[in-house]
Amino acid sequence: MCYIYVCLVEMNKNPVEGFSAGLVDDEDIYKWEVMIIGPADTPYEGGFFKAQLVFPKDYPQRPPKMTFLTEMWHPNIGTDGLVCISILHEPGNDKYGYESASERWLPIHTVETILISVISMLADPNDESPANVDAAKMWREKPDEFKKKVAKCVRKNYHYHIIHISAPLNLKNHRTHFIPYKLLQ
Repeated sequence: MCYIYVCLVEMNKNPVEGFSAGLVDDEDIYKWEVMIIGPADTPYEGGFFKAQLVFPKDYPQRPPKMTFLTEMWHPNIGTDGLVCISILHEPGNDKYGYESASERWLPIHTVETILISVISMLADPNDESPANVDAAKMWREKPDEFKKKVAKCVRKNYHYHIIHISAPLNLKNHRTHFIPYKLLQ
């Protein structure tokens, strides 16, 4: 049985608060869609942020790539949506000496640890190694403007609502659905 399949089954059995994940397409186990709920007591609170995880064929030996599909303003998320955190960097030593090998990808990381790290990153950005230099500068030098810009992203992404339908042992019936909020009223 494919390791990534086991991860998906496990997530269905033991869901973690703060995010929802499922396959983009039942035929491709390597591409997942993720919905992260903005963490409480942060500028992202109240937002629903859609992202995609793409796993390499040799996962868990190498990390997946995570990209936000909804607009994000954050020092550790590139303008293209790509998430830049240590545990998603290729394993081994950092050629620039910024990260130790133990901070980078290790095969013991799971989808849950990745998503919990991303939620933690939303709450506590690392502005010393930014993927978005402008967001890092604003976060450091103009925190009120930073919060306003994030609030705009939250409002823009607020209209999504999560409905999670799962049958843990039958992945053909498992999906995470993203339905515009106004359709639910």
